[in-house]
Amino acid sequence: MKRSISSYLLIVLIFLQAISAVPAALSLISDPSGKGIGLPTDILESAPFKNFLIPGLFLFVFLGLLPLITLYGLLTRKKLNWAQKINWDKKFHWSCTFSFYIGLLLILWINMQLYFGIAYNNLHFSYTILGVLIIILSQSPNTKRDYTQEIIDSQS
Repeated sequence: MKRSISSYLLIVLIFLQAISAVPAALSLISDPSGKGIGLPTDILESAPFKNFLIPGLFLFVFLGLLPLITLYGLLTRKKLNWAQKINWDKKFHWSCTFSFYIGLLLILWINMQLYFGIAYNNLHFSYTILGVLIIILSQSPNTKRDYTQEIIDSQS
């Protein structure tokens, strides 16, 4: 089945999210001081963490690994039973819904950073826009049509 432009754009944005999060997260996990990616620990003064280990784990699992799994689903449209169980919109393939989740998580991630007093910079704006675009594209009628579960099931 041919995909719409919105589906291709969604695939690209999910891929960009994954490849930007995984290296940063691995750096924060391996060196929780944040020095590996140039983050001073003093930016955590008003955060509930003393170092970047917990944020690194969150970044890796929810904004790195989850987008990679979602990318697999967007590209292959294969069933994953555990993913389908937490898909709130069963009319659509789990990867379409997970894309929506990723957009929300990304916006939440940025807002939590700002809430805990991490100084605003252009990356916050860029990743907020990325999250908004992922949400918009995941809910686009063309993308929804491409990932309608009934159509996918009929092609299997």
